[in-house]
Amino acid sequence: MTELFPLTEELSCSICLEPFKEPVTTPCGHSFCGACLDASWASRGAPYGCPQCRAVYQARPQLRKSTVLCAVVEQFLQAKPTREELPHGWTPPAGGAAHTRVKAGAKTPAKVSDPVAQVICDHCLKEAAVKTCLVCMASFCQEHLQPHLDSPAFRDHPLQPPVGDLMRRKCPQHNRLRDFFCPEHGECICHICLVEHKSCSPAPLSQASADLEGAARGGTHLWGLPSELWTKKLKSKVTVMRGWLKDASRSLEDVKARQQDVREATQRRMEQLREEFTEMKALISALEAKSIQKIEEEEKRVSSKFDHSYQVLLKKKSEIQNLKEETELALNKGDEFEFLEKAAKLQGVSTKPVYVPKVELNQELIKGVCQGTLDLKSKLKQYIQQSQDKKPLEPPGSAPPRTFPFEALELIVDSKEVGLEAGAKTTTPQANSRSLRDEVLEAFLARSRPELLKYAVRVILDCNTAHSNVALSKNYTVASVADVPQSYESHPQRFTSCSQVLGLHCYKEGVHYWEVELRKNNCGVGICYGSMQRQGPGSRLGRNSSSWCVEQFNTKISAWHKRVEKTLPFKATRVGVLLNCDYGFVIFFAVTDKVHLMYAFKVDFTEALYPAFWVFSAGATLSICSSK
Repeated sequence: MTELFPLTEELSCSICLEPFKEPVTTPCGHSFCGACLDASWASRGAPYGCPQCRAVYQARPQLRKSTVLCAVVEQFLQAKPTREELPHGWTPPAGGAAHTRVKAGAKTPAKVSDPVAQVICDHCLKEAAVKTCLVCMASFCQEHLQPHLDSPAFRDHPLQPPVGDLMRRKCPQHNRLRDFFCPEHGECICHICLVEHKSCSPAPLSQASADLEGAARGGTHLWGLPSELWTKKLKSKVTVMRGWLKDASRSLEDVKARQQDVREATQRRMEQLREEFTEMKALISALEAKSIQKIEEEEKRVSSKFDHSYQVLLKKKSEIQNLKEETELALNKGDEFEFLEKAAKLQGVSTKPVYVPKVELNQELIKGVCQGTLDLKSKLKQYIQQSQDKKPLEPPGSAPPRTFPFEALELIVDSKEVGLEAGAKTTTPQANSRSLRDEVLEAFLARSRPELLKYAVRVILDCNTAHSNVALSKNYTVASVADVPQSYESHPQRFTSCSQVLGLHCYKEGVHYWEVELRKNNCGVGICYGSMQRQGPGSRLGRNSSSWCVEQFNTKISAWHKRVEKTLPFKATRVGVLLNCDYGFVIFFAVTDKVHLMYAFKVDFTEALYPAFWVFSAGATLSICSSK
């Protein structure tokens, strides 16, 4: 009966840490000794709370003895294993405690020969795990297990030896490990499911596996049926599956052929589109050349008039200069006869003031050309918007599209507008100098939240990068831990080791700001290069040289880069991210009515940057806030 000893934790009261005595179950589904719960509620009084999940009841619930759980505990106590029957290296909990806590700083090295030693810590993704928490549904090494051992907040979190493939083995209904097999329903269940399967004959996984192997070696009965009947059923199933394989092969060939037909049809359509757009581009280019030619001809016309006026004025100036010199020369003559003769001659020369003709551009012509171009642009944008707003007909049963071209086009336009605005104000040859960067950084730190929201951009999550454990909402602005792995298509940009997802668009220049709402712990927000790894421990945000983030894990919040952790003094339910590509820094703010600095990184960015997000434990959710 050694397979029953892991139930010590599940069949123990979390108040007295002893096996249940006359257990009762609260409306929230947690069980305790009747006497322990009565004493706890009597000492605290109304309102009454569940000691495990802290659910609150204004009126004291009427609880009854759980007869099924009593029978399970009684059977477990009768079959309690002796020390000789316990697995090698396992020490039973003292005093019937739900689990044994290790003293602070104590080391419990995992055995290399033990299969659980191969379970990796879900926090550091490096060290071997020593315990698995059944509330956090995560495995921890000795260092990262310490909060569970030291903090009173984790006192009610049951621990057990490391469990591999934890997410697949947990019960989706009760969030507990599935340690039993129900032959009547043909499924693995947890110990809480035993109540629903009390009319069945469930058995621990090890016992069910041993029974199956015994029947395969010629056992007479397996779960109440002769082994020959089981063999006959399996052979019949093999025959049916062979037929299914043939049908699948034919279907695969049909799919390939249809795929090729679709590819050829789309190629023809795309070629037609290229020709049409080439013709439209040629028409627009011709119109552009014609409009520019009109402006150039008007400029040449006015310029030629200015040239003519310049030559006339130059000749007039020369004549006036000669007349002035002759007059001055006559005044200096001493001979009266010569003076009078010259004066009479000069007096007859007429002098007129310099006249500058009025020459101007034909503003009506220029205005008409520019207005025609603006009208064409407006109509073109209106037509494009109308064509994008029309939803194409979808074949029955087709999946909804995962990309939104028009929204993506708006995002690209918005990003360019912000980048141009920021570039006009800040881009200089010394944009990356450290002294200037520090000045700009200080200026942004002093800005209020409304001033930061002027740089707000809309962030959409890219489903082609999402890990299979990350579920995305329909509008691709919410990411959460999936109850079951998502059936995403294979993609080279998809994360395969860490439950992460990136934004759809990258930023190369300008200033950009977005806010993220965090629900529960075990979430991370940051930025990364598009070249960041997608698999292995090095693909975790902040654990490489290509990403920067702030992360909330359990009760601690930290800033990470190059595997270097900086512990931050406070938590935040909403995080604002301000990225300045021109001056090379990213700031993380805790957002309330105001913004408070959490951490800032100063980096000489060398690649385009993507918004990046990480979610881990069950219930962890983050939502990208509206840019408005």
